[in-house]
Amino acid sequence: MTENRTSSKRTVFSWCLFDWANSAFTTLVVTFIYSTYFTQAIAADEVSGTAAWGRAIAVSAILIAVLSPIFGVAADRGQKRRKYLFMVTIVAVVATTALAFVTPSADNAVLKALILFVIANVAFEVGMVFYNAFLPSITTQAKIGRVSGFGWGLGYVGGTLAMFLALAVFVREEPLFGISTVESFNVRATNLLVAGWYALFAIPMFLFVKDTGTPTGSVKVSEVFNELKNTLREVRKYKEIAKFLVARLVYNDGLVTVFAFGGIYAAGTFGMELAEVIQFGIVLNIAAGLGAVAFGFFDDRVGGKATVMVSLVALSASTLLAVFAPTKLWLWVAGIGIGIFAGPNQSASRSLMGRFVPESRQTEFFGFFAFSGKVTSFLGPILLGSATVWFGNQRAGVATVLIFFLVGGVLLASVSEQKGMAAAAE
Repeated sequence: MTENRTSSKRTVFSWCLFDWANSAFTTLVVTFIYSTYFTQAIAADEVSGTAAWGRAIAVSAILIAVLSPIFGVAADRGQKRRKYLFMVTIVAVVATTALAFVTPSADNAVLKALILFVIANVAFEVGMVFYNAFLPSITTQAKIGRVSGFGWGLGYVGGTLAMFLALAVFVREEPLFGISTVESFNVRATNLLVAGWYALFAIPMFLFVKDTGTPTGSVKVSEVFNELKNTLREVRKYKEIAKFLVARLVYNDGLVTVFAFGGIYAAGTFGMELAEVIQFGIVLNIAAGLGAVAFGFFDDRVGGKATVMVSLVALSASTLLAVFAPTKLWLWVAGIGIGIFAGPNQSASRSLMGRFVPESRQTEFFGFFAFSGKVTSFLGPILLGSATVWFGNQRAGVATVLIFFLVGGVLLASVSEQKGMAAAAE
């Protein structure tokens, strides 16, 4: 009994630690450091760089939307979630490492950087399909909210600590350990920090979190697509899942856009230097981590739907404040608000899906969860980038994020958490 309890705690912590591992990628590469560096140093100018980064996010989203359900079905048929997760983790780590060596003066530097970023980002996001699918099998329905929240919270803490290291060691006038500043290598070298962090802290996940069920051997491509057709029919039968996925399809576009352009907006509109953008990111991550952990208990008490609804109202208000913020101080206030409620939004969405999925098809359905988060997520970045170009400023672009939060909230209102859980139990 004691051994099983210890094993269970170790499994949950190892699973949560993977969030700590991969959050360095979203924090440093996607949102704050590399995205900002790309628009300022690799792209010709910030406006064209913002648009190019938006297109890269959009291409990533399309690929993720296509691949996630397919990999989800394949993983469930072969009971090989951990194997697939290991493979895409290696791809993400290698591509992130390569980003460090694309210099601004290199031929086709913009294209090379964006291709590597898309590869790394797709591998990261597909990995989340397999990772998220472990959640219902490592905890109980009564604790799924707090476990999901602890994972997100630990992830934000990991991303924050990685940001601290980047600021203390790399992004400074005189980097430590003799790191070169030629062509801003010290900034690009933060990708090496991300890759090493990702690889090191992912190890417990592969040692202590096991696949459930019996492996079925090799999986044929034809079988995967046949099963994918069946899963599409099954998803439509689970009405609450279908309604929830449509709602998430919309409101998650807003989150994707905020994460992709947070650092770019702070630097381009408010004149923050890269070091200040990192400090901004650190504070936001701390707020998001605290929010995710605190609202995990709220989630278990009142439900995932209510938690997501509260977060959407707060995210809308904070985004509106960011659009009209007259000074950096008000941007900081808006950013902290976004941070506090971004974590609960993601965590409660994951736990709500975990409550809705049938036990035998967890990875398949989480593949569609990823699909719903990405199939139209190119719209947010493209709309923001286009509005920025049309109006000649980033405030107009950021204002478009409100559309996704508000429409997503309206769609989510029709979802019944009780009916969804009852359908999964049957």
